[in-house]
Amino acid sequence: MYQKQFTWILFGVLIACSIEAQSILKLEEAQARAAANYPLLRQKALAQQQAQLNVSNLQKNLLPQVSLGAQATYQSEVTQLPIKLPNITVDPLSKDQYRALLDVNQLIYDGGVIRQQQSLQHLGEKIASQQVAIELQKLRERINQIYLGALLLEYQLGQTAIVEKDLQAGLSRIKAQVSNGTAVKAAQASIEAELIRNQQRAIEISFSKQGLLDVLAVWMGDTTSVQYQLLKPEEQIAAADISRPELAYFMLQDSVYQLQNKLVDQKAAPKLSAFAQGGYGRPGLNMLKNEFAFFYTTGLRLQWSISSLYTNKQEKELTRISSRMNEVQKDQFMLQTNAALRQQLAEINKYKQLLSTDQQLIGLRVKVKETAAAQLENGLITPADYVREVQAEDQARQNALIHEMQLLQAIIQYNTISGK
Repeated sequence: MYQKQFTWILFGVLIACSIEAQSILKLEEAQARAAANYPLLRQKALAQQQAQLNVSNLQKNLLPQVSLGAQATYQSEVTQLPIKLPNITVDPLSKDQYRALLDVNQLIYDGGVIRQQQSLQHLGEKIASQQVAIELQKLRERINQIYLGALLLEYQLGQTAIVEKDLQAGLSRIKAQVSNGTAVKAAQASIEAELIRNQQRAIEISFSKQGLLDVLAVWMGDTTSVQYQLLKPEEQIAAADISRPELAYFMLQDSVYQLQNKLVDQKAAPKLSAFAQGGYGRPGLNMLKNEFAFFYTTGLRLQWSISSLYTNKQEKELTRISSRMNEVQKDQFMLQTNAALRQQLAEINKYKQLLSTDQQLIGLRVKVKETAAAQLENGLITPADYVREVQAEDQARQNALIHEMQLLQAIIQYNTISGK
């Protein structure tokens, strides 16, 4: 009774999964869809907008800089002529004075500071993009684990069907013996119990696989109820050269330090600008004329902050140290990456060797099981002995499946580590 219930439950689960598994999904497609749905991807566009705004703001420093101001003052004393001239009266200036000014400054030469600052903004945008690429690399590794885990469970689910078939064959033989009176009911019950255990295992695998597929759907941004049929990726090792996004990141950082080093000298260079000032007030530029008047001045202004030379050498040394630290981090990354590639190659060779022996072991276990089936039919062994041989073959096949997935995972991990 219980065996039939479990059989129908298992049958229902497998049929439901078979009906829903309509969409074929490749590993590359899962990686691409997860990357497109990754929220951090939006940071790339934001960094681009931010850089464009900063570059635009810097460009506006090359436009005329205009300022408007006004002031009213009262002073206790004003300038007066110390002598009196005959027949000439010079009115003293008023103690209340007023002035409205319009200042215009046009930068002519800044040593290339603005241009270098704009270049730094563009580099900052590229660095932000590379940081996103590095995070997408980590996401790719996470998708690989989920995808291959679900694929292994799918293969293990198929293995439970093989075990089910073998146990059903053994059960048929025992039932015949029970009907003929050559075997007791307990012998039949032992195989039926193993059938139920295998069915429970199939149910656990089915729901575990579905759980991983649901997680994969979340990463891909799939809100529908469409299920996926996973395809086994190709077992192809990519070229050994390393093309990780971290390398581009280190190169961009080094470019930043080189620009910063140039910027130190450019900030210390003289600055040349033209200026014009117009105004209206009392007094004007003629200090002897105590009335409101318009006035203006214009000219060139040269500024050189000599004090910036005090720290010029130290600032350059700081950028050189930062550049060397960046080079050390790059060397450390390459060392770890090459070591990881070597380790993955060793794993690949190991699982290839294990798989070659797995096939030999499965062949032997199949022969032993077939012999045990014949012995069970002739009453030479107990059902427990037969179940033990079925389990031994199942374990050999399970090990082969695991080794196959481990080999595939090692190859994919090798390609991922190398940036392919």
